[in-house]
Amino acid sequence: MSVLLSVLAGVLAVYILLYYSVFKGAKFKSSVMLKGKTAIVTGSNTGIGKPTALDLAKRGARVILACRNQQKAEAAVYDIRKESGNSEVLHMHLDLASLKSVRDFAAIFLKREPRLDLLINNAGLIASGRTDDGFGMAFGVNHLGHFLLTLLLLDRLKQVEHSRIINVSALLHRLGSIDFNLLNTNKDLVTDNSSCHALRAYCHSKLCNVLFTRELANRLEGTSVTCYCLHPGVIATEIGRNMNLVQKLLYPIMSKLFFLDPEGGAQTTLYCALQEGLEPLSGRYFSSCALQNVSADGRDDALARKLWEVSERLCGLS
Repeated sequence: MSVLLSVLAGVLAVYILLYYSVFKGAKFKSSVMLKGKTAIVTGSNTGIGKPTALDLAKRGARVILACRNQQKAEAAVYDIRKESGNSEVLHMHLDLASLKSVRDFAAIFLKREPRLDLLINNAGLIASGRTDDGFGMAFGVNHLGHFLLTLLLLDRLKQVEHSRIINVSALLHRLGSIDFNLLNTNKDLVTDNSSCHALRAYCHSKLCNVLFTRELANRLEGTSVTCYCLHPGVIATEIGRNMNLVQKLLYPIMSKLFFLDPEGGAQTTLYCALQEGLEPLSGRYFSSCALQNVSADGRDDALARKLWEVSERLCGLS
């Protein structure tokens, strides 16, 4: 019995050590207010996007929930308005799996809204399948849709004194790579759309987020706009809603033991959006509210430049 208790105590000690040193994230604290400023948060009806939008609303910002599912988005608008006391929270339809939807969203936003201070490209998924335009789902939604959205809104961002673009990436970008030949022939970064390739595709798309942020910062140098990317932590969200049956059975257990809740996962996003003095670090990568290093591929300027050029072509911008 004593041996069993010792083993259990050891397992508990390891769990606590891992939780507090690896999984438990930092808490962002700031009194910055955003009255008169406008923010867009993609995928903000659930996951870390919802507490991100809530925090911005509590600070007085006009917050636009850019989401695909109207019913869930309207429920989130109601919740956020009620909890924040801010009536300037609204939903605008955006389906990142459709480049037409991205263009429609941008056109409507530019017609209705006179300013944009924060663009938070938060939405992301792990999924097989194809977008409306035939791209792999992870590449199309996690990278290409946000790439096009950012470029269409860039002039509006430049019109305010200080604006920021936040791209939510992931630590798994370290496992990502980009095969441009495969992308040209298959419109994806993996060879097929099976569930076993979905995680690989996600990793590749998160590397795209890092490289996009790096090249964007280079192109924005000398303007009033800065950009940042981040790893939010390991979060218990709906990101894996398209997992296979075995993954779905394991996911709730792992999330309860190790994962941050969505509010905890929003902290580094808020840090990148609101922390004063980050301007010299435009283009860099953060985790746990602190500057972190990226993979070797994530520091490759030539790779970042080529991804930009290819993305422009795929979006019909060149």
